[in-house]
Parts: sequence; structure tokens; C-alpha cells
Amino acid sequence: MTGGRAAVEALKVEEVSTVFGLIGSATMEMFDALYDANDIRFIGVRDERTGVHMADGYARASGRAGVILAGQNGPGATNLVTGLAQASAAYSPVVSIAGALSTAHVYRDAFQEVDQQALFRPVTKKTWTVTQTARVPEMLREGFRTALTPRRGPVQINLPRDILAESADFDDFQTPSAYRTEVTPMGDADLISRAAVLLATAERPLIIAGGGVKWTGAHKAVLDLAEKLNAPVATSPGHGDAIPYDHPLNAGQVGPRGNIVASDMARQADVILALGTRLGFNATFYSYDNLNRDAKIIQVEMEPTAIGRYFPVTLGIWGDAGKVAGQLGAALGAHGATTAARNWMERFVANRRRMLAERDDAVGMGTPIQPSTLFKVLRDVLPRDSMITMDAGTLCLQATDALNYFEPPALFTPLDFGLVGFSFACGLGIKAACPERTVVSLMGDGGFGMTMSEIGTAVANGLNTVTIVMNNQCWGAEKAYQRDFFDGRYIGADVTNPPFDKVAELFGARGFRVERPEDIAKTVGEAIACGKPAIVDVQMDPNALYSFRRDSFKHRIRSGS
Repeated sequence: MTGGRAAVEALKVEEVSTVFGLIGSATMEMFDALYDANDIRFIGVRDERTGVHMADGYARASGRAGVILAGQNGPGATNLVTGLAQASAAYSPVVSIAGALSTAHVYRDAFQEVDQQALFRPVTKKTWTVTQTARVPEMLREGFRTALTPRRGPVQINLPRDILAESADFDDFQTPSAYRTEVTPMGDADLISRAAVLLATAERPLIIAGGGVKWTGAHKAVLDLAEKLNAPVATSPGHGDAIPYDHPLNAGQVGPRGNIVASDMARQADVILALGTRLGFNATFYSYDNLNRDAKIIQVEMEPTAIGRYFPVTLGIWGDAGKVAGQLGAALGAHGATTAARNWMERFVANRRRMLAERDDAVGMGTPIQPSTLFKVLRDVLPRDSMITMDAGTLCLQATDALNYFEPPALFTPLDFGLVGFSFACGLGIKAACPERTVVSLMGDGGFGMTMSEIGTAVANGLNTVTIVMNNQCWGAEKAYQRDFFDGRYIGADVTNPPFDKVAELFGARGFRVERPEDIAKTVGEAIACGKPAIVDVQMDPNALYSFRRDSFKHRIRSGS
């Protein structure tokens, strides 16, 4: 068979059921083979970047590899870079495949020539360029193995035109289940015993749960441990769904982008169990401003190089966060919380209840619509099964800890890459993976303007998500910095938009426009129930901006101001 058909057969062996992609002449042999692959759904996208975001969302929601096929070498491949950098920052197992220049034309300044091997190396776990047709299945097998091996992440496979066009004889394709293990490590027994002693004697214990809890679905083991310790559970930013929102021990997201109660506890805790989190930038800004310098930190991570990387730890345990939580629970036996720990818990419960009540009481229903108003209504009306995607930017950063997440995984953000233009496309990938669940994407108008051509993809493929465009007619984060630190010297901050509800209708989707707070609930309910991709253009207060990275502009603050 041809190399192109062999590539598709390799996808079948990996039990791939969905491929996102954009056709191109470099990989026509592979697309022709996909035509006959009735068990693989091909979702054609409008841009390779957004196609990677779809594959990224699909991978995070399903736990399987997300596959993106860029049909064209050169510009088709370069368009993948931003999406792969995003997937890399999120440790998302994306298998990216791109056509490549014919091997005889390399280094000849050929049409659409670029060194794709060098291009993708910095933004993937590994990049291959296949050199022999007979090795196409081998390289794809290695790609899936690498993407799905902890710590997970994206890979890139470049397939030259001539490699896909040539024919070869192939041995039987290896079945992954025959050689690929999904067993993850338990924690060292001695370290577990020592950690249990620290936790049992803690007066102010705190668990910080990160992606290692969320992506392994380990919330039950973590909550069992927390209940035994009387320890609140804070979550790292972007992983507010690591445990269900309505559990009484849920403190919400921690750090400079979290809420005040969770963050204050991190500043006061005497023992911190960091489960599946690096304690990285978004959680700490690498500062003891957001972490008790004197706390004893027990850090549990699947990636050994992450342990103690940013903060010294008392104990570092290499292992699966959920398994280690179970081990710690067993080691504690019939442990009863200390009086001090019970008092700590009671203070937390009271402070958390007061914070949530004050948050609701502070919401006004005036016009123009305030972010807090929109978030309050969404808390009330979104179904419990909602999977929510967000962009970067000032409004989405305000929303991250302001919404409720009941059924993990339920929150999907750009995480440390801080990418604008991610949310809508990511939501389409999630809907492809989980068609039975409600998918709601929040975006600013700038990010949606980057990616709204994918409305056509949503309509063509029945990916019925609800996208809420928080339209404040500006690049909000940057405008906030210009307002707060540059004397209102605005340049490039304002955005002129079309009516997004009308654009949606022209694509064949449903479009809605909201100008009054009292219309939000009814409109969002109609959008969820409409049976089509829906775009809700919400007119937000353009002055409701917030400077999150105030630390970056300390040099701009004048004395006495």
C-alpha cells in the first residue's frame, strides 16, 4: 500500500475515531485513504492553528490523543506552531501530522520549503520526519506512544510527499494494547509514612490539587484524604474543576489569580500537600507573597524534575497524585483531626461562606453589564454537566474562579501559555469528544474575532456549543495596563467589531445579542436549547477592566501614588 494509506491504517490501529484537519496537496494520498476510513470522522477546519486547539480540547476531554492533520507543508505547517506551543504548555497529548517537502527537493529553496524538523522541536515533546515509506507506521506508533506517556504532550510527525506516494510492503501493524502500559507509579512507602506523620500533626493543613488530580479523575481519593485530615482543598489556577464545586472542602482556585480565601490559607498553612501541581507561575508568581515561607511542603508529581523546582520541599514524592492520595489515606488509618485542625477547618468554612455571599450581594443589575453580573447569572443557569472553556484576557481571568464546575473535567483554559483565541475552537473539540455534555465557551471580542471563521466548522459538523462573546470593544488586559500605568495613553487598544450575532446567522448558526442584564438568563437558556451552534454577543461595560500583572509594572508606579 502507499505511505498515505499506511498512515491511515496506523491511525485505525491506534483506535483514532476523529481527525481534525485542513486539506492540502502534500498529503492527498492520506486524505484519499481517509475517504475510505468509515470508522474515522474527519472534521475539516478553516485554520490549522484552530484545528490544533480542537485536537487539544478533544485530548483533554477524552483522555485520548487528539489528532490534527495539516495537509500542506510550509505555511500549512507553520500555522500549527501556536497551537502546539499551547498544547505543550498544557501537557496535552496532541498528535500533529503535516505534509512535508519531497525529499529530493530539500535544501533547494523549493516551493513552500521550511525546515519543519527544526521549526517544531521547541514546541513538542518530539518531532520526526519520516525518511522511508516502510517506516510510516513505526513513526506514527512512536508518535502516539510519546504523546501519551507521562508527562503527556504534543508531538509532530512530518510526512514528505514522496514518502506518502510511494508503495511498500508492511508487516502486521502492532496493536498498542500488546506493548503499551498505562500503569502509573505509586509513592515510595517510606516517604508515604513520613508524609502521613507530617499531615497527622498539622495544625493548619492545606491540599493544593492540580492537573495531576484533574486529568486522572482522582478527586474522590483526594476528598477522602481531605475529609480524614479536616483539610480544605484549594486548586491550582485553570484546574478549578479538579474537585466538584459543591463539596464543602472546596476552597476554589489559589494564588494571585484565585480567590482571597484560598490564597490566604496558602499564606497561613503550616503543612501544604501539593498534589499533582508544580506550584508554578499562575499559582504563585514564583513568590512567597502567595505561599507561607515557613510551611512544610509535601509535593507529589508524576514529573520528577518538577519536584522542588520552584520552592524547597520537605518531602518530594514521585508518583500518581490519585494513587498517592489513596496511599496517604490508608497510612493515616483511623486518624482523627487535631483540635487545631478542626478549628482551622471551621474558620475556612465560615470565611468561604461569607466570601460567596458577599460576592453575590455585590452584584448589580444595571447597564452596562458588569463582569460580576454575567458570572452570577451563569452560575445560576448553566447545567451541572457544563464543560466550560476560556481564553486568556482580562474578562476570562476574572471568570476563572467565578464560575462553578461540578463534573470533572469541566474547565479548559490556555493555562500558562495565556493564549487569546483558544476558547471557541477548544470547545468544538470538546464537543466532538463529549457530544452528550453542554459545552460553553467564554471569549472576549478580540479573541473571537481571530477565530470566528470556525463557526462554519461548527455548523458543518453539528458541533453545537454555546459561545458567549464578552464584547467590550477592546483588548481589555492591555487597555487596563495603559490606563493604570501609562496615563491612559491608548494605542491599539480599541476594537471595531461586526454584530457577532448576525455573523453567526450568516454562517447558519444561531445568533443572540444581549444588552440588558435581565435578558442574560433567558438568552443563554435559549442558546443551550436551540440545537445549533450558538453565539451570544453580550455587550459588556468597556470600563470594567482589571490589571492582573501589576507585578510587571511596579517600575511604572510613582512614589506616593
